[in-house]
Amino acid sequence: MIVVVGPSGAGKDSVIGFVAQRFVGRADIDFVRRVITRPSDAGGEDHESVSDSDFDARLAAGDFAVAWKAHGLQYGIPREALDRVRAGRIVIANGSRGALARFRQVFPKVVVVNITASPEALAQRLVARGRESEADILKRLQRQTPDILDADVTTIDNSGPLDIAGSRFAALVAELCGMTLAAS
Repeated sequence: MIVVVGPSGAGKDSVIGFVAQRFVGRADIDFVRRVITRPSDAGGEDHESVSDSDFDARLAAGDFAVAWKAHGLQYGIPREALDRVRAGRIVIANGSRGALARFRQVFPKVVVVNITASPEALAQRLVARGRESEADILKRLQRQTPDILDADVTTIDNSGPLDIAGSRFAALVAELCGMTLAAS
């Protein structure tokens, strides 16, 4: 399980999308579609949108391998992701720094990719996506986050062009698959 984490606006979904394009058609690499209590038309990642009550019912039914709350929303990684990891596939999910302990409890091996960006880039991206008020954006930018300086964490700066950060992440995925990635 590769869990991609980082602050809002760092470009996690963009970097994951870049890597998905590089590995299209690979049967041994899967990308998780999260379940979120956010409207499907809110922009950002392609996710399954559910109501709070539907999420709670699915959580109670054991439908999620990992679930967490952040920013007034609920997020879930479908249980099928664990089945895919057990079947020998590399599974990539947009996660949460606050949920890393749960990912490590559930999945047999977890690699963490921490996507970062400069404060200026974060602020610009949060404003551009238009999902939150200025006050909410300021709260996100000021939020204290857990340290994740563990040995199994790779930090990738996505302040610049997407292809730089995306290529670095793609190289890591290729290495985990035991393959050589051709330069693009």
